[in-house]
Amino acid sequence: DRFEMDAWGADVTVSASQKGLMNPPGLGFVWFNDRAESARDRADCVTPYWDWRPRANPLANWHRFGGTPPTQALYGLRESLDMLEEEGIEQVWARHAALARAVWAACDAWGQGGSLRLNVPDPAHRSHAVTALSLEEGEADALRRWLKDRTGVTLGIGLGREPASAYFRIGHMGYVNAHMVLGVLASIEAGLIALGIPHGKGAVKAAAEVVARA
Repeated sequence: DRFEMDAWGADVTVSASQKGLMNPPGLGFVWFNDRAESARDRADCVTPYWDWRPRANPLANWHRFGGTPPTQALYGLRESLDMLEEEGIEQVWARHAALARAVWAACDAWGQGGSLRLNVPDPAHRSHAVTALSLEEGEADALRRWLKDRTGVTLGIGLGREPASAYFRIGHMGYVNAHMVLGVLASIEAGLIALGIPHGKGAVKAAAEVVARA
C-alpha cells in the first residue's frame, strides 16, 4: 500500500523485511524525522542499547550494539530494493492494487452462493497487500489443509479473530504477479468444489477480467 511518511505527517515508522520487501523475517527498520529526534532529547527513557541516534549513524560499527547481523538478509534486501527500483515504485503500487482488485472480484463472486465473505466490506478500507476472508467455522481450516495437500498452495491463517478456523488470508504483495494470483484463485475454487463448500460461480473469470483491464 502507498505510504508517504513525510506527506502524511508520520513522525516514526516501524517495519520489517518480510512482506512487501520480499525478504525472510529477520530485519527491522525504524524511520524517524527531526521532530521525533528532538523528542528523544526530552525523553527520560533513552537507554544506550535502544537509542536510535547512534544506530542511525552510517559510520557506527554494529559491534558496539552487541549483535550478529543477518548478513544473508542484508544481501537479500539489497536485491529486493534493486528490484523495486527497476520496476518503479508507482508501478509496484499499481500492480498490488490490480492484483488486490482481482482477488476481491473473485471473492465477491464466491460470496454470491455461499457464506464466504470479505472481512472488510468497504473496498476503500481494504489493503492492497493482503485480503482476509471468512467461511463457516471449520471450513477455512479444511480448505487450507486441502490446498496444502493437493495443490501445494499455502493460505494464511486467521489472526486476531475467533474462531480462527473460520478465516483465511490471501497475500498479493511483493514478488507476486497475475499468473500466481490467478493460479491461487483457481486452486481455492477447486478446494471449494472438492469439499462441497457452497460458493458462487465465475470467480476466476471475474478475476481474469480485472487482470485483462489492468
